Amino acid sequence: QVQIVESGGGMVQAGGSLRLSCSASGSSINGNPIGWYRQGPARLRDLVARIMLSGGTYYAASVKGRFTISRDTTRNTVYLQMNSLQPDDTAVYYCNAGTETDGRYYASPYWGQGTQVTVSS
Repeated sequence: QVQIVESGGGMVQAGGSLRLSCSASGSSINGNPIGWYRQGPARLRDLVARIMLSGGTYYAASVKGRFTISRDTTRNTVYLQMNSLQPDDTAVYYCNAGTETDGRYYASPYWGQGTQVTVSS
């Protein structure tokens, strides 16, 4: 079981930027596809972005062109660069170290504590 640690959240004004980090305590996530999810108030947890072991990426339509997911294997870290943030982006952001089979991503049932992102108008 990978112990995920998310960081980098905070409060910003609309139009601002944040960079979230996802790493693992005591283990490596370099062999996992990683998904960034978010859960806003009274909302379900939704997939925001995903990076596969091949480096292939996926973005939800609501963040495409504003968010970028990337991986630094030397630091055992996956980043989510978030630009042009809007109040609707306010949520707790979680990353998930999933598995990959035949090019398909499967989320792990284990989650970190998440990191809060609050965007004010």
